[in-house]
Amino acid sequence: MLIRAIRSNEIPLLTDFLYEAIFQEDTGNLAPRTIIQQPDIWKYIDRFGELSGDYCLVAEEDGNIVGAVWVRNISAFGFVGGNIPEFAISIYPEYRNQGIGTQLMESMLLLLKKEGYENASLAVQKKNYASKMYLKIGFEIFDENDQEYIMIYRLNK
Repeated sequence: MLIRAIRSNEIPLLTDFLYEAIFQEDTGNLAPRTIIQQPDIWKYIDRFGELSGDYCLVAEEDGNIVGAVWVRNISAFGFVGGNIPEFAISIYPEYRNQGIGTQLMESMLLLLKKEGYENASLAVQKKNYASKMYLKIGFEIFDENDQEYIMIYRLNK
């Protein structure tokens, strides 16, 4: 497994990864792929790479990209304050539960620390099994609503 920075010609793959990042509990009744075009979702990838603080790492296995983690300084579902990058992560279903997400998250946290960030955030559905991974890595619940946890990671600890 190779973890590396995304290449500019691979950025269109974030469209697929954004869709895969949407937690859908009822796998027999998936939302249409067009759901990512909703403005509050599309902002996670709109013009990715053009904004300061856009970083993306991918997991590559046998020459194929199987997962991605990216951060942006945007006001989205996991917004907790200015200059705090918000995470998005996705692994293709057939590669999940193999530790790839943890490797991607830890690699991105190291990158953000190196870049001088003090905190990072994310939003996760309470029913999403990934919430346990985030807690295990060191994210803390910062806030919550009926459906989601808003989590923060303190990079300077």
